[in-house]
Amino acid sequence: MSELVKDKIVVVTGGAGLLGKTFCQAIADNGGLAVVAEYDIAIAEKLCASLKNASIVPAEVDITNKISVETLITTISKKYGKIDALVNSAYPRNKNYGKHFFEVTYNDFCENLGMNLGGYFLTSQQFATYFEKQGYGNIINLASIYGVIAPRFEIYDNTPMTMPVEYAAIKSGLIHLTKYMAKYFKGKNIRVNTISLGGIEDKQPESFLKAYKEFCLNKGMLNAKDIAGTVLYLLSDLSEFVNGQNVVVDDGFTL
Repeated sequence: MSELVKDKIVVVTGGAGLLGKTFCQAIADNGGLAVVAEYDIAIAEKLCASLKNASIVPAEVDITNKISVETLITTISKKYGKIDALVNSAYPRNKNYGKHFFEVTYNDFCENLGMNLGGYFLTSQQFATYFEKQGYGNIINLASIYGVIAPRFEIYDNTPMTMPVEYAAIKSGLIHLTKYMAKYFKGKNIRVNTISLGGIEDKQPESFLKAYKEFCLNKGMLNAKDIAGTVLYLLSDLSEFVNGQNVVVDDGFTL
């Protein structure tokens, strides 16, 4: 255990997800307290019970509901006396998310952007309101390489997969929203940064993994632990003057 984020209270939306649970564990392992904030509190409670770590605690939040976000902030700040940072790793989407371009309806496109990008806006707005009163704060948003470059559609050949058009719109918008907020908060001692991830391995077809790796420099698809170090760096005082940046972690995929 290190003390990289010692005594920091960090709220992680989507904290029980593929990425979020690893981030929470890394925060706890490095001296902080991680709040596993999930839409379904039972999922957060189940994860915390399995980890048996007093520095990883459950909480409930709907990132698309202002009252829910305000309640989370009030509850955590009263219990621990402060909130140091927000890590947005939730990925809300509707049941039709992920269809091929010509199959996506206007309503589904708008709903998914509203839930995801809108949810990141809402949480950032409400936490920034709290951080301004507190005198400091730190927001980290999770974007993607496909918010940086156009999709490499060829790696999806001979698979049922695609790169959802909603995803590209959400993640590219999130990168610019992050820069907007960082500059808007000038003088308020609130940092806002984005991490653009490469692909995360999650039981994809072997043909896809092989095709993806051809564009990388060493490993290919990443796992959550490969991203956690960057999260810790941005949470820590080592990155005190890193602000408004999009940090790409992709094993060279975008080169």
